[in-house]
Amino acid sequence: MEKITVYLKDYIRESILAPSFKLLEALMDLFVPLLVAYIINEGIAKNNQSVIIRCFIYLIALAVLGMLFSFTAQWFAAKASVGFAGKLRQALFDQIQSLSYRQLDTLGTDTLITRMTSDINQMQTGLNLALRLLLRSPFIVFGAMIMAFTIDIKSAMVFAVTIPILCLVVFGIMLVSIPLFEKVQIALDKLLGKTRENLTGVRVIRAFCREEEEIKDFDDKSSLLTKLNEYVGRLSAAMNPLTYIIINAATIILIYIGALRVEMGILRQGDVVALYNYMAQIIVELIKLASLIITINKSLACGRRVEKIMEIDADMKYEDELKSKEDDQYSVVFNNVSFRYEGAAAETVENLDFKVKKGQTVGIIGGTGCGKSTLVNLIPRFYDADKGNVEVNGINVKEYPKDILLNKIGIVPQKAVLFAGTIRDNLRWGNENASDEEIYEALKIAQALEVVEGKEKKLDEWVEQNGRNLSGGQRQRLTIARALLKKPQILIMDDSASALDFATDLRLRQAINNLKNDLTVFIVSQRTTSVRNADLILVMDDGKIVGKGRHDELLKNCEVYQEIYYSQFPEERPSGKEVFTVA
Repeated sequence: MEKITVYLKDYIRESILAPSFKLLEALMDLFVPLLVAYIINEGIAKNNQSVIIRCFIYLIALAVLGMLFSFTAQWFAAKASVGFAGKLRQALFDQIQSLSYRQLDTLGTDTLITRMTSDINQMQTGLNLALRLLLRSPFIVFGAMIMAFTIDIKSAMVFAVTIPILCLVVFGIMLVSIPLFEKVQIALDKLLGKTRENLTGVRVIRAFCREEEEIKDFDDKSSLLTKLNEYVGRLSAAMNPLTYIIINAATIILIYIGALRVEMGILRQGDVVALYNYMAQIIVELIKLASLIITINKSLACGRRVEKIMEIDADMKYEDELKSKEDDQYSVVFNNVSFRYEGAAAETVENLDFKVKKGQTVGIIGGTGCGKSTLVNLIPRFYDADKGNVEVNGINVKEYPKDILLNKIGIVPQKAVLFAGTIRDNLRWGNENASDEEIYEALKIAQALEVVEGKEKKLDEWVEQNGRNLSGGQRQRLTIARALLKKPQILIMDDSASALDFATDLRLRQAINNLKNDLTVFIVSQRTTSVRNADLILVMDDGKIVGKGRHDELLKNCEVYQEIYYSQFPEERPSGKEVFTVA
C-alpha cells in the first residue's frame, strides 16, 4: 500500500493528534467507574453528602473534558481523511490521464469510475474511523482489564480469559471476510457497467424492444451482488452475537464471583459495580471494534483496487524536449505502419504507407470498420504503432514532447463531445486566450455562426453536459469551430460532418480550403462528396490501403472506390457495370 499511504504524509501531525486526543477521551471514560465506586462506597454507604456532591462535580468535569477531546480528535481525523482522499483522488485522476488509449480500453470506463468514486469514498470513511477508534477501542478494552486488576485480581481474571477469546473471534472473522469484500467490489463494477451501458444506450434498447432482456441481465448481476453482500453480511453479522454471548457469559461469571467476594468481605459493593461497568465498557467498545474492522476491511479491499491502477506504468513515454529539426516538405508520413488493438485476433491496420505534403487535403474513405479512425488516431499518438513509424513534420511522433505534438494538431472526433458550460467556455478549449472576434471567425468557417446567433445569450448560452440541449449537427459544428480556434498545422476531421446536410458540408469544406496557410487536412468520411476534391484520397478495406490518388484516378482503377461511389451515385454508373454496396 506504499503508493496509497504516501498521500497521507502531509497529514502526519493530524494522524498522530487525532488518536492521541481520542485516547485522552478514553482515559476520562476509564476514570468514571472508579468515581462511581467511590460514590457508592464512601458517599452512599456512609451517607456522606459532601463526597457525593464532590464526585458528581468530578464526573461532570470528566464528561466535559471527554467531549472536548472527542471534538478535537474528530476535527483532526476529518482533516486528515478528507485531505488524504482529495490528494489520492487527484493522483488517481492524473494517473488515469497519463495512461494510453490502449490501457484505458483494457481497464474499462466503469472500473475507473468506481475506483474514483466508491472506492476512494470508502477509504476516506475507513481512515476517519481508524484514526478515531482503532486505538481507542483496544485502549478501553485493555485499560478496563488493567483497572479491574487494581480493584480485585481474582475477579479480574474473568477479563484476562474473556478478552483473548473475543480477539480470536473478531480477528478470525476479519481474516475470512477481507477477500470476500474484494469480490463484492468486482461484482459492483459489473453492475455499474451494465447500468452505464443501459443509461447511455436507452434509446437503442427501446428502439429494439430489448427492455425485458436488459432488465433480466441487470437483475442477474444485481442478484449476484446481493448474494455476495448477504454472504459477507451474515459472516460479519455473526460477530455481534458471538461477542455478546461471550461478554454476557463473562458478566454473569463476574457478578457471581463478585457477589461471593462481597459476602466474604473481600470486596465492597461499589467495587462490584465498577467491575461490571468496566465489563460494560468492553462490550460497547468491542461492538464498535467489530463494526470498525468490517469498515476497515472494505477500505483495505478498496485501497488494493486503487493501488492496482496506481501501479500501472504508462506504456507511452514522451520526450522532454524536441531534439530533431522539423521538415518543411512533408506534414505527415506513414512508413509501413501496422497496429493491433489489445486482445484483437488480427491487425486492425496493416502496412500503411503514404506521404502527405504540407497544405494538402487528404480524404480517407472505406467501409465501416476498415480502420479509418484508427489511422488518424495514430497521428496525434493516441495509440503507438506496433510496426513502422508515423512522422509529423519529418519527426517520429515518439520523439515529440506531448504538448508540442498535440498543439500542432486539431481534432474533431467522430463523436461530438461538449462539456457543461457556456459556448464560449467550450470553444476556448481550442485556445483559452481567444478573443470573441477569433471565436466568431472560427464559428463562421465551421458554419456554426447561425447556431450562436440563434441563441438568446449568444456565446454565453449554457451548454448541458454532452451538449444535450443541442442537435447533432449543432454539436458537430461547434466541435469543428473548437478545433479551428486552435489554429493547428494539421486538422483531423473524423467523420465529423455525418450530421450535416450536403449543402452545409460543402460550405464547410470550401471555407476550410480557403484558409490561407499550410493547414494539412485529413477528412474521414463515408461520403465520396466529402473527399472527391481532396489532393490525396486513401481508400481503405480490411485495414489496408487498397487505393491512393485523386478522385478521377481512383474512379478508373480502384474497384473498392468505384463500388462506394456508384452506390451513392447510381445514376452515373456506366451501363452494364454491376455495383456492390459497401456496408
